[in-house]
Amino acid sequence: MRFLRRQGVFCRTCALASFRDMQADTMVMGWWGPLSVLITPFVLLANLSALSGIRRMPAPATAGWRPPLDPGKPVFRRPAGILALVPLGLLGLLVLAVPLLMLIGMLAGPDGGDGHPTLTAGSCARNDAPWPEQSLVPVGCGSSAAQYRVVDPADGSCASRDYIADPEYSEDGTTSLCLHPLKG
Repeated sequence: MRFLRRQGVFCRTCALASFRDMQADTMVMGWWGPLSVLITPFVLLANLSALSGIRRMPAPATAGWRPPLDPGKPVFRRPAGILALVPLGLLGLLVLAVPLLMLIGMLAGPDGGDGHPTLTAGSCARNDAPWPEQSLVPVGCGSSAAQYRVVDPADGSCASRDYIADPEYSEDGTTSLCLHPLKG
């Protein structure tokens, strides 16, 4: 990592040419160090203050002892500026993605949006996975797909033939419900 500064007496055209060259170089070469990845965006922004100073300079009124430098294309119309859009885009995506993911997580709620349906005592359910795995789905008790009646254990334990539903299927997410087989 290195910081360069070009000093001298410049007309507006020459200062703009120097700024564009140095800014384009920073956009390409500024990302290649561990700390440079973090520092380069701030350097690019700080360089914009130099650009505002350059734009406030008066235009050259008379020809100097040599012709002014050619300012060339604007920074983002140069190959270096176009190439720099990749790390700048990734940085912008990261800056936007973190708050967006946090917002999505807050909106999904404490269950993480895992999609488990809620079972209540007296309702019926079926299991779409082989035991001991559980993929419980609420169904109507009159349906032929109903396999279990959901029972709230009064004393905290289920009957000997009943299955125990995982707590995430209860309303509060911590209570285990009993699943009483409807057939056989």
